[in-house]
Amino acid sequence: MSLFSSIIPMSESYIQQLFAERIGGVNYGKSTAIYKFEKIKRAKAAAKKAKPDVALIDLGVGEPDEMAFPQVVKALQVEAAKPENRGYADNGGPEFRQAAARYLKNLFNVTVDAETEVLHSIGSKAALSIMPACFINPGDYVLMTVPGYPVFGTHAKYYGGLVHNLRLTAENNFLPDLKSIPADILAKAKVLVLNYPNNPTGACATLKFFEEVVAFAKKHNLVVIQDAAYGSLHFGAEQVSILQVPGAKDVAVELHSLSKSHNMTGWRIGFVAGNALLVRAYGDVKDNSDSGQFLGIQKAGGAGLDDVSIPRAIAAKYSRRMDKLVGVLAKLGFQVRKPGAGFFLYMPAPKSATGPSGVVNFDSGEAFSQWMITEHLISTVPWDDCGAFVRFSVTFVSEKGEAGEAEVIAEVERRLSAWKFSF
Repeated sequence: MSLFSSIIPMSESYIQQLFAERIGGVNYGKSTAIYKFEKIKRAKAAAKKAKPDVALIDLGVGEPDEMAFPQVVKALQVEAAKPENRGYADNGGPEFRQAAARYLKNLFNVTVDAETEVLHSIGSKAALSIMPACFINPGDYVLMTVPGYPVFGTHAKYYGGLVHNLRLTAENNFLPDLKSIPADILAKAKVLVLNYPNNPTGACATLKFFEEVVAFAKKHNLVVIQDAAYGSLHFGAEQVSILQVPGAKDVAVELHSLSKSHNMTGWRIGFVAGNALLVRAYGDVKDNSDSGQFLGIQKAGGAGLDDVSIPRAIAAKYSRRMDKLVGVLAKLGFQVRKPGAGFFLYMPAPKSATGPSGVVNFDSGEAFSQWMITEHLISTVPWDDCGAFVRFSVTFVSEKGEAGEAEVIAEVERRLSAWKFSF
C-alpha cells in the first residue's frame, strides 16, 4: 500500500484529495452551508406545498419576464437556416461588432471602432470570468463594490488575486468612496470593477462620477471595467456611459448585455467595448476559452441592437411597474424610492412586523425574506452584505399585460395590509 493511499479515509475516493484549493481543496463538497438562492428556492417549494390555493408572487426573479421581441426571433430563424452561419464563430463576426458600435452611438452618443474596440461576449458573466486572466497575478488587488455581482472577484481569486470591497451605502447614493481605499491596497490594485446601473441597489452613476473614476484610474494606474448590463434601461431621457467621458478609452472598457436590455437572457450574447488594447487582451484569452457564440444568434442580436425601440419599450414597462410598486410599498411604510434605471428595488428590511399573529422580529434581510415567502407567498431576495436589506424586482409575470400588473401589485398590498412594519 502506498503512503498516499494510506492517508485517504476508507470512505473517500482519492479524487477528494485532488481538488484545487480555489474551490475548497480536500473539503470540496463537504460544506453544509446553503446558498441564499437555494434557501429561497426551498422556501418557495415548501410554501406552495403548504398553501396550494395561494398563488406565489415572485418579486425575486432577476431576469426579464417576457420573450425576445418577435423581430429578433424572426431574425434568428432566418439566420439559423443559412449554411454560412453553421461554423465556429471564434471571436465573432463583423456584423455584430458593427451593430454594437451603432448601438453605442445611437443610445449613448459614444463612438467606437468596430474593428478594434468592440468584441462580442457570451454574456457579461462569461466576459467577467475571462477578463481576470488578462491582469491578475498572485497578490494583485481588485477593487469591487459590495453588494454586487461577484464573478470577476471570484475568478481573480482563482489566479491568486485579492479583492478589496468598497461598501455601497445610501449615504453616498450607493456609489463607492474611492478615497476610502487604503494606500497599501491601492498600490497593489490593478482593476476597479463597477456596475451601473447597479445590481442590486438600482443606483445610477452620474457622468460626474464617471469623470472622477477616469481621473482616479489614470492617477493610480488602474484598469476600469464598467458592467453596464442595465445601461439602456434608464427611466429618464439620458443614457449614461463611462465611455462618454473624454479619455475614458485610455483606461476603461464597458460591458453590455442583451439579456436585460432586449429580453434575451438565455441567448447569451453581449459585448465588450472601449480601450483597444484591453479589448484585444480579452479577445486573446477568450479565444482560448470558447469558440464564440453561434453566428445566427450574433446576427439576430445585431438586429435587436439596431432597433432602439426595443430597450426603450422595456425600460418604459419597468418604469411603469416601478411607479406602482413603489407607491404600494411606501404606503405600507417601507423606506423606498424609485431607482433611475433597471428593474430592482433595494431597501432596508424592516426590524419587525406587527399583525394578526402578534409581533414578528427580523434580525436580517434573510429573516424578513423567508417570512415573506412562508407567510405570504411573496418572494424577494435578501442582501445582508452592508446591513439588513431586501431586493424586490418588477420582473414578475403578468399574463394580462398592463392590467395584470396592477392586479399583481394590488395583491401584494392586500396580503401585507394587515401588518405594520417598523424600521
